[in-house]
Amino acid sequence: MLELIVISTLNGVLFGMLLFLLSSGLTVIFSMMGVLNFAHASFYMLGAFFGYQISRWVGFWPALILAPLLVGALGMAVERYGLRQTHKHGHVAELLLTFGLAFAIEQVVQMIWGKLPMDYRVPELLDFPAFTIFSTNYPAYKMFMLLVSVVIFIALLIILKRTRVGLIVQAALTHPSMVAHLGHNVGRVFMLVFGVGTALAAVAGVIAGPALVTQSDMAALLGPILFVVVVVGGLGSLPGAFFASLLIGLVQTFAVSMNGSLASMFGPLDPSIGPSLLTDVWNVTIAQIAPILPYVLLVLVLIVRPMGLMGTRET
Repeated sequence: MLELIVISTLNGVLFGMLLFLLSSGLTVIFSMMGVLNFAHASFYMLGAFFGYQISRWVGFWPALILAPLLVGALGMAVERYGLRQTHKHGHVAELLLTFGLAFAIEQVVQMIWGKLPMDYRVPELLDFPAFTIFSTNYPAYKMFMLLVSVVIFIALLIILKRTRVGLIVQAALTHPSMVAHLGHNVGRVFMLVFGVGTALAAVAGVIAGPALVTQSDMAALLGPILFVVVVVGGLGSLPGAFFASLLIGLVQTFAVSMNGSLASMFGPLDPSIGPSLLTDVWNVTIAQIAPILPYVLLVLVLIVRPMGLMGTRET
């Protein structure tokens, strides 16, 4: 039992920090620009595929730097020539643009790399067990993923709350005219913010690619739960995204490891009580409903606190 708790906690924290690393870019983009980017998970996928391709040419460590830079540049181009043109038509137009962009990126990835999983491997430098718990070896690469996530969280907090750049970026959202009169190029600020947000998604893709499966549907697999994280944590709240990521990671990981059901707790249901559907529901295990638990949490949070656990936006 103790082994299950310890291993599930480690895996839950790791999964949660991966979710944060992915959602941090989306949170930064929304908090600074008010844009909910539906294509954000697609930039994560691009980061994984760019990282895979570059690592084949020059190695994993250069790929960890070059892939986010390339994706960030692509993100800036999307903001400059796409979102900036549709911004005057309102948020619905922005959502539709990013929604269509997500499908376009997926099709391009399939045309170039195909639909089969890529052979994206952990770098040799980190391909060893970091420690052993209850006869279970925990990979050093997973600890590296955790370290990168924590460093990015601290760096983002410091930049946004403690530096002049962060103050300018936040002021550009609420008072763009005043910031422009102070001599700052508001359009350039927004373009850079969007580029940084997409680059953060690419970092998540590069480091998650070897640990998870790098394939053309990876954006669709993580995209929905990504929006659960940012909404539960609070739209635009970086600490909220951090807390929600850990919460969802732990809840889902522990749920997957539990085989308990109503039948195991209260005994089998008498078939004469109701239809077979009721009996099937009675026998459903916690592990079977684990995938829907984050969405149940999302619904509950929206009912009780629509702005999210640590959000401040009313609209």
